Amino acid sequence: MTCQATHLPDPALLAGHRIIVIGDITLDEYLYGRATRLSREAPIPVLEFLRRETILGGAANPARNIVALGSQASLITIVGNDEEGKHLRDLLQAAHIDDSGVITVTDRVTTRKTRILADAAPRLPQQVARLDYLDRQPLSAEIEEQVIAALAGQLPGADAVICSDYQLGLLTPRVVDAVRTLCRQHDVIFAVDAQGHSHYYRHADLFRCNDAEAAAALGMPFIDEAVIAEGVTRLYHDLAAHLVIVTRGPAGLVLIGDHEPYQHIPAYHISEVFDTTGAGDTFIAVATLALAAGCRGSIAAMLANIAAALVVRRFGNAVVTPAELRAAIAATR
Repeated sequence: MTCQATHLPDPALLAGHRIIVIGDITLDEYLYGRATRLSREAPIPVLEFLRRETILGGAANPARNIVALGSQASLITIVGNDEEGKHLRDLLQAAHIDDSGVITVTDRVTTRKTRILADAAPRLPQQVARLDYLDRQPLSAEIEEQVIAALAGQLPGADAVICSDYQLGLLTPRVVDAVRTLCRQHDVIFAVDAQGHSHYYRHADLFRCNDAEAAAALGMPFIDEAVIAEGVTRLYHDLAAHLVIVTRGPAGLVLIGDHEPYQHIPAYHISEVFDTTGAGDTFIAVATLALAAGCRGSIAAMLANIAAALVVRRFGNAVVTPAELRAAIAATR
């Protein structure tokens, strides 16, 4: 079965909700340089420094999209006691994201992803290399307790919780169990955007991953449509989730849920894809907001599908606005 994007609701319904995002935050750093020559030391370009930009990344990106669409976002995460952690707090406050759930951990470094780019104006910059600053040490029981306490304190009055799992250590089995339990106690939507550890997230109201992640979780290659249908259906049953969405890039997405038969939604092609960074974050933000607004799963998926197609037109972690989404929806009618 294939769903068509007809009679989609106005994006105004995505406003006015309160969503908690819990997960791994990163500081995304972009270093731009102008390529002047090839190095004599290695077959690489020599870049003359032009500028440096820093933006919110990781779990902060769905939060940015939530705010851009007129809802409130609170972030629960950890940062190090360093300049990068302080800078992230400043960026969160500037983006109107509630940072009261950001916990400073003295013996960890703040995750930073540094991208080195050759500026080739008027063309888009070309990424030359990426350097990641990570701390993969397991979370201590004390910090787990602080994370859980922060979530418990913010849940009353929330409409949904999004687990944004970049596999950087915050979402431990104990933390995820607490998220699930607290969401059930407060009748709050439990949404998941997982880049791995899918078995942690049983009984989610919404579980999203991409096709490569789903295939890895199932231990089976997605070689054709029949195998994909079998695999995604199995994932839905294995996770005992209420709604499973598997995004497939240019092939669109497939979904199955308690009240949704297995179905395929084609990709929404707007223009050339420039950068897929953050598309999944936009997708989970919009899909969760739509569910919070009372939309059925297939409608939430179609709205999120269009929103994700909009952000890949721009470089870096981008957000979608109500006006952009409204215009794109109108173009489907």
